[in-house]
This record gives sequence, C-alpha cells and structure tokens, in this order.
Amino acid sequence: MVFVHRNFKGLLSYQFFHLQYVCTMRFTLSKNDRLKSRKLIEELFAKGKSVNAFPLQMKYLATEFELDTKVQVAFSVPKRNFKNAVDRNRIKRQLRECYRLRKPAFVEQMDQSYIFMILYLGKEEPEYADLEKGMDDLLGRFIKGLNSKKKNESK
Repeated sequence: MVFVHRNFKGLLSYQFFHLQYVCTMRFTLSKNDRLKSRKLIEELFAKGKSVNAFPLQMKYLATEFELDTKVQVAFSVPKRNFKNAVDRNRIKRQLRECYRLRKPAFVEQMDQSYIFMILYLGKEEPEYADLEKGMDDLLGRFIKGLNSKKKNESK
C-alpha cells in the first residue's frame, strides 16, 4: 500500500490506494482538457454560474462536447491587477499546477461534462500554498454544490 495525501474539503481527506491504482492515475492537463473555444467561453460567461473561495472564483457551466474528456478548464488573471505579463503568466502556471494535481479525484466525482474558468481575484502575488488552499476550497465547494443538487433532485 502507498499513502497518498489529498487535501480537499469534502472530497478525499486521506485514503490508501493500492500501488497499481496510483500508478495508473494520470496527473495531466492535456490539450483536450483546456478550454479554448471562444464560443464556449462566451456562453460560459453569459449563462454560467460561479463559486467563490477567495482569492479564486470558478465560473462553470454544464455542457456537452464531442471530446473524450469530462472537463475543460481555462485560467485567467486580470491585467488590471497585474500589469506585467510575467506576473500573470506565473500565477496562471501555478493555478494550472494546483488544478492538475487535484484533477483525477475531482473529475471522478462528476457525472456530467462541465466547462470551467478559474479566475484569480487577489491584488498581490500569491504564495503557492495560498493557491493550493484556495483551490482545495474552490473545488470542495463546487462538489458540495453538486452533491446538494443531487440530493434535492432525488427527493
């Protein structure tokens, strides 16, 4: 047995996985997993809902697309708060890494296809630990909202 730590609120606290399962999990963020379609992004901002966990905000929309993935995600950092592209790109790179490490357990909990836009709302450059905590809170709140919708529909 191998000990794997997942620090999500509401998802997985600590679990033991067999070595075979750990080896088959893919912590990747492939090209198909990235949201690039201008039409989908416009639809996301027009019709989507949001979840906040400062300093992050997630816009999401349940949708159907032809790709073999359940989730497509994009990341954004406002130019208003960070004038230098280097700073914006660094924050986006850190956000992608935080999401990539949590993606397998997160996607496993979904039964429908979604598109996401994760926005950084803070005014100062964050520490990576703060982004990790914010991402855990954000994904946990999203899953909690999905679970509450399922309970309401089943009643």
